[in-house]
Amino acid sequence: MIERTSLREINKLLVQNANWKVLDIGCGFTAHEKAGYIADVQDFSEFYKDKKKFVQIKDKKLPFENKEFDFVIASHVIEHVEDFPFFISEIERISSQGYIELPTRLGDNLIFENVTDHIWWFVFDDTKKKLIACRRTQSLEPFLSVASGKILSDKFRESFVLELFWKNKIEFEISDEFKNDSDKKIQFFSLIKKYFSKKIRKLLSR
Repeated sequence: MIERTSLREINKLLVQNANWKVLDIGCGFTAHEKAGYIADVQDFSEFYKDKKKFVQIKDKKLPFENKEFDFVIASHVIEHVEDFPFFISEIERISSQGYIELPTRLGDNLIFENVTDHIWWFVFDDTKKKLIACRRTQSLEPFLSVASGKILSDKFRESFVLELFWKNKIEFEISDEFKNDSDKKIQFFSLIKKYFSKKIRKLLSR
């Protein structure tokens, strides 16, 4: 089962279950405060040495036992993973529930760094309760830095972020439904130009 949630609800859940063994995977320097365990492909052992237990990931198979954790957080990770079906199966193996956070297609397109860093697009099918994955394409000329995108994401979170809770099974499929390489990229500055041109025409017609 996988369904929409909010980070606020996840935070409440983790507070209510303070005894849970929680892993935050692929979080870099920004581990969730309720996660007692951190895992990443990069070595952050020095950064977390006084706060949490850090484990470096060196292989595709995650270095944990079956159902070792009560809850696993994977925030802005899966879009980077080439073999994400295997990664999902590994998350399911080491825990029975967790939180997944992903950029929306809009949020993904706006940020410069995502062009080279992200491999997949994801949308959530609310009817089928399923995560739909597609190879990423760039439909919009990016114009935001990560820092600027974070400001907008904080303000308009529902437009920039998919927040998902899963239990027992993460239903997903790979599809080309949302991919169209023939589409011409939308030029941001062209949109702005049209917007102001319309505003000017309105002012002149008064």
